[in-house]
Amino acid sequence: MSVLMRDEAQARAQFLDVQRYTIDLDLTAGEETFDSRTVIQFTALTAGDTFVELKPATLRSISLDGHALDPTDLDENRFPLTALTAGPHELRIDAAMRYSRTGEGMHRFTDPTDNETYVYTQLFLEDVQRVFAAFDQPDLKSVFALTVTAPEGWTVLGNGIAEHTGDGRWTLAPTPPVSTYLVAVAAGPWHSVTTEHAGLPFGIHCRRSLAPHLDADADEILDITRACFDRFQEKFDEPYPFDSYDQAFVPEFNAGAMENPGLVTFRDEFIYRSAVTDTERQTRGMVIAHEMAHMWFGDLVTLAWWDDIWLNESFAEYMGYQTLAEATRFTDTWVDFGVARKGWGYDADQRPSTHPVAPDPAAVPDTASAMLNFDGISYAKGASALRQLVAWLGEKDFLAGINTHFARHKFGNATLADFIDNLASATDRDVHAWADQWLRTTGVDTLTPHIGESDTTWSLTVDHHGTRPHHITVGTYDHAIDTQSGPDRLVLRDRFDIGIPQAGDVTTTRPGRRPALVVLNDNDLTYAKIRLDPDSWTTLQAGLSGIPDALTRAVVWNAARDMVRDGELAPTSYLEAARAHLPHETDLALLQGVLAFADTQVAARYITPEDRPAALATLTALTRDLIRRTEDGSRPGLRLTAVRHFIDAATQPDTIHGWLTEGTVPGGPELDPELRWRILTRLAVLGATDEQAIAAELEADPSATGQEGAARCRAALPTPEAKAAAWHAMFTDDTLSNYLFTATAQGFWQPEQTDLVTAYVPRYYLDATALAVRRGPAIADAAGRYAFPAYAIDADSLHLGDQALADDALIPTLRRKLTDQIDDLRRALTVRNAH
Repeated sequence: MSVLMRDEAQARAQFLDVQRYTIDLDLTAGEETFDSRTVIQFTALTAGDTFVELKPATLRSISLDGHALDPTDLDENRFPLTALTAGPHELRIDAAMRYSRTGEGMHRFTDPTDNETYVYTQLFLEDVQRVFAAFDQPDLKSVFALTVTAPEGWTVLGNGIAEHTGDGRWTLAPTPPVSTYLVAVAAGPWHSVTTEHAGLPFGIHCRRSLAPHLDADADEILDITRACFDRFQEKFDEPYPFDSYDQAFVPEFNAGAMENPGLVTFRDEFIYRSAVTDTERQTRGMVIAHEMAHMWFGDLVTLAWWDDIWLNESFAEYMGYQTLAEATRFTDTWVDFGVARKGWGYDADQRPSTHPVAPDPAAVPDTASAMLNFDGISYAKGASALRQLVAWLGEKDFLAGINTHFARHKFGNATLADFIDNLASATDRDVHAWADQWLRTTGVDTLTPHIGESDTTWSLTVDHHGTRPHHITVGTYDHAIDTQSGPDRLVLRDRFDIGIPQAGDVTTTRPGRRPALVVLNDNDLTYAKIRLDPDSWTTLQAGLSGIPDALTRAVVWNAARDMVRDGELAPTSYLEAARAHLPHETDLALLQGVLAFADTQVAARYITPEDRPAALATLTALTRDLIRRTEDGSRPGLRLTAVRHFIDAATQPDTIHGWLTEGTVPGGPELDPELRWRILTRLAVLGATDEQAIAAELEADPSATGQEGAARCRAALPTPEAKAAAWHAMFTDDTLSNYLFTATAQGFWQPEQTDLVTAYVPRYYLDATALAVRRGPAIADAAGRYAFPAYAIDADSLHLGDQALADDALIPTLRRKLTDQIDDLRRALTVRNAH
């Protein structure tokens, strides 16, 4: 399919004014296609030619101003509109469109639990063309009026209030002017919980089989929604711009959520059917807040072209964490951001595919390249940059600039230049220079402390390797002197702010003897890798868990993580630190983040295969300590996290097989579906289960999640037959949905099975390339993310990967994923060789 070029979009935006889409969708035409009839009212500002986009199964008819056009003129996804006269026009299109199984366009899902069917749209970035004909670019905003015919017993949701007019017909209230990619429809026999807040209808929706789980959490979800809504209303001068607020939790959703105006769609894993930790509940709350922030930044004011996607995502990411902390019981959101989210940005920023937060427009010449920038830079790094900006500007001036931005551009489009100009209007600081230094540059700065000491003072010199100015807080800590605190407890001496210039180092002198611990960026307000001086590292070896503040511990653990990745700290030393300190950790986000890195990166990739059993033994010992520590039931989240990682680290099947047989961990928790499938997956890896056991578990849990668990287990079985079947399912028969493809890929590659699957490593590159061409970007993303041979860490595998990148047949999505994966492979091999 043809991609839209930025130059083409700019020319079309100057040529057209689009007033209204009237769209009629019929979802009763069968299981493969639905009917889509569209009327577009638009004005050509001058005489000339243009085109409209659509990707039909069948284009039945198309007419312009009452004159029939030839459907065979459709060229891939473009229909030419030639010799337009200046003035108003009406375009009518009647087409049959295909349902999707990959989460793109109109996705169709039949729930294996009760055989009920659901459909929903995901139109970002250019998938509106899979649902209806459109002038598909973000700066051609229009009013959208939809009617939908659905099977009896279904409910239809959309951007505006939906009215059931009988006989399966639903009319959605016309939208204000919005971009094409933000139109949304979700239809099916939804289970709904509705209420009213601030004079608007609010609703949360899920498929019927998840109804008990939604009902159990409805109060929490709606409380967070109301609290964040009220907080945004306080922050922003512009009132909420749409007529309702629905949140639909939909199956097989590729992203975390999508900010459709008035109808936010979420992956329905956020409706928890098994036990979760409070940090996971906090994550759900953050996503709710993130998507709500988009109602203003992204929906009310929208980017003009995709080079400014960071404006949407960085703002919503920052506001999601900040507003959740201000408005709800989840007051420590920035700890989770620091230990779990920020590393996503650091990692992305050190790969060959790095790009500025705000890339040069020339670097995003078309829609295919735009898709590649939805990464840790546009989200985590961008949010970190905004957090640093707020620390520098002050929140009052920051919000004043944001509100000016909304007032000037509401229901329109804006660029980076507009955003910076509006911020600059609220402050005397040089925001334009800040933007050049922070938003137009790549890479991660590194800040390294050097400590000097005299009789009455100590000095701190910060070695700045990088190009950005930083405003940071330095925290200093001493050993506790009261015996009740324990021998390795640390107490805060003081915190002080320093400014680090764009170039050069900075030295500060402080009274007294040097502290036992000096932590740069103590409250994590900047984006930079932090190093520790030797004496501070010595203090931390005994006292890391004795630091009183969780956010400071997050900064320190991130420093250790970066040192491992940079080859400056042995992976075994990281595991030893985790073994020593995680049994005493009280913050759930920290425990989850550190254990995840220790398990999925250190033990699985940075440790050699010969040393992996010892690494897993270390993880088993520390998680066993945590399980013992939480026997009194006082910290269920800590205990659940420990149980999960004990299962994942098991090298012998006896204990976890016993848990599965008994249906419980001694002392709790009882095994819910998530834990049962987790154990069965690990038993499959170890060769301690078989197809009969997997089939029996699937019979007991025939849900969509159960189907995914079974696919994961079958692919993990250590037999040539199981691997061949999984490979065929992924790369040959093309019938797996996006979620079943992902589950199969997750099971296929295992660190313990590298010899068994060696022959598949060279096959991967050829088969993934062909698969991506056949099935498109969503499956290409899954193939690059989950089906990559991540545990084949050797020079031969690296050479194969480098060769594959030279293949011109790679579509952009897969090329980007392979570029990142191969760089991560190179880094893992370097870390192994360094120690």
